Amino acid sequence: MQKDALTDEKRGSYNEDGYVLIKGMLSPEEIGLLGNAARQDRILDQNSYARADGEGGKVRLSLWNHPTDTIYGMIARSESLVSCAEKLLGGEVYHYHSKMIMKDARVGGSWAWHQDYGYWYQNGVLFPLLTSAFIAVDRATRENGCLQVVRGSHHLGRIEHTLKGDQAGADQERVDRILERLDVAYVEMEPGDTLFFHANLLHRSDQNTSDKPRWSMICCYNAARNNPYMESHHPRYTPLVKVPDEAILHAGLKRFKDSDSSAGWLDPKSDYSAVQLEKHA
Repeated sequence: MQKDALTDEKRGSYNEDGYVLIKGMLSPEEIGLLGNAARQDRILDQNSYARADGEGGKVRLSLWNHPTDTIYGMIARSESLVSCAEKLLGGEVYHYHSKMIMKDARVGGSWAWHQDYGYWYQNGVLFPLLTSAFIAVDRATRENGCLQVVRGSHHLGRIEHTLKGDQAGADQERVDRILERLDVAYVEMEPGDTLFFHANLLHRSDQNTSDKPRWSMICCYNAARNNPYMESHHPRYTPLVKVPDEAILHAGLKRFKDSDSSAGWLDPKSDYSAVQLEKHA
């Protein structure tokens, strides 16, 4: 894990553009262990679901609320990653949820233009004081459906969202007008690169029609002072226990010594998000 990765310059870019890309945030060994674990994890696979994009494609993903002692939890709780989130949000943060996006070769669907706060607003979150750490598990290119972002769109505030297929997308008429004024950036990434982006940043991705997969893990953080005023399928403030960055390698290597170590970590009986997968994004 790259320590002290969020310089003042990068923080300024985040505030101005709504996102910042940190190259090589996770080391080749760390991202290799994450990729192998995710693709071999039967619990992750059994609890994944597909969301239709309204264009004939589907995106497969798995989502969980609380970080554990698995490699997924160690990444979400790692000192360097959490420190970046704290700097961007100006104080203590907690884990709002994480998800694995499984955009497989040739069949991975697209995501409509949307803001994450367009969803989370409905969960009793009063302010858009949330950030997401988008970690490239595979190389992300235009060909395999890399993330697209509208630079500076977080300054627009929350936009109304409507259902498109199984996805809630931002009001298309308003998006069309926005795209006449603001630039779209294609965020191409190498494995281990991490994109932090604001909850109100407009983003989307194309279908993956290539022969290369484009998997990614996203860790979402909410400011502790932004505790939702009501219960929802994502957690209210829960203290986040940070771990040293070295815990990522320890958890990843331990998994291959004990193939059952992750069994049951994403159990619908113990994580409410797993029960709600078909209802919420």
